[in-house]
Amino acid sequence: MFTSRNHTAIAVGLLCCILFWGANNTGVKYLVREWPPVWIACSRMWLVGAIFYLLLRWTNWFGPTHPLTPELRRNLWWRAGPSLAVYIAAFTLALKFTSASHVALYLGSSPVWALLAEGRPRANLESLRRYGAAALALSGLVLLFWPKLHAGGGDWRGDLLALGASFLWTAYGRHCRVLAQSMSGAEITAGTMWRAAAWLTPAAAWELAHGGLTFTWGLAGVHAYCTIFGGVISFALYNNALRHWPVSQVFLFSNLIPASTMIWAWLLLGEPVTQTFWVAMVLVIAGVVLGQWRWRPTPNEPSPTPNE
Repeated sequence: MFTSRNHTAIAVGLLCCILFWGANNTGVKYLVREWPPVWIACSRMWLVGAIFYLLLRWTNWFGPTHPLTPELRRNLWWRAGPSLAVYIAAFTLALKFTSASHVALYLGSSPVWALLAEGRPRANLESLRRYGAAALALSGLVLLFWPKLHAGGGDWRGDLLALGASFLWTAYGRHCRVLAQSMSGAEITAGTMWRAAAWLTPAAAWELAHGGLTFTWGLAGVHAYCTIFGGVISFALYNNALRHWPVSQVFLFSNLIPASTMIWAWLLLGEPVTQTFWVAMVLVIAGVVLGQWRWRPTPNEPSPTPNE
């Protein structure tokens, strides 16, 4: 039986993810100043996948492992793995062109896309709530993006990449939700991470061949943090939540990541906050909250399906 204590433990785990991922976003922003972005993404995923493989093989921390069926292998290789690979590449490239807080705010709109993916438009109040939530979130993103187009300032490529990453994060979450019916969160993280790294390895090798790599202990330390806390721990907690909660409910917590990222980036990198950031964040959060207004289903409402 899934008790309120279990729900509390999942919520606490997701709050830890918010703190870890906020610092992770800031750390990756620091890394892309010196290292090639696809190599950063690829190397992190290889390390996370290897760590989880060793933990699953040599410890029982995550419970028993499950054999992979041919269908699970296909889903890992051709759905979850590629979506994670493109997501992390887009996310890392976005940080090269725009601020960490802006990237996090675009990703904060992911709950709305997840909500829309859970149901087609219909002529009822429920559909109106969904699309009203999407409109609020989009208005916040337009407010954030518009000054760069209107005044010609800043690099709009980072904003477009971050917006694309928010869609890809939603796709990855839905793939993980399906996998979670047969695999643990640790198994999903391990299986998707190294496969995503394999997809990105040719591009990462090309970057190194053409640009090289500068090594300092400071860069190595930040990379290690992003691997352990931003990768191993956070993804395990996140995928465990997806095992028990609908994707949109898990994503609800991500509306706090922009604020976490902004605070970390301001403290550690001295990154300024734009004038439109706070208004945009309020609109995005309002859209997410509107989309998730009903925390519990009504007695006549069906339970979420495995594809939700």
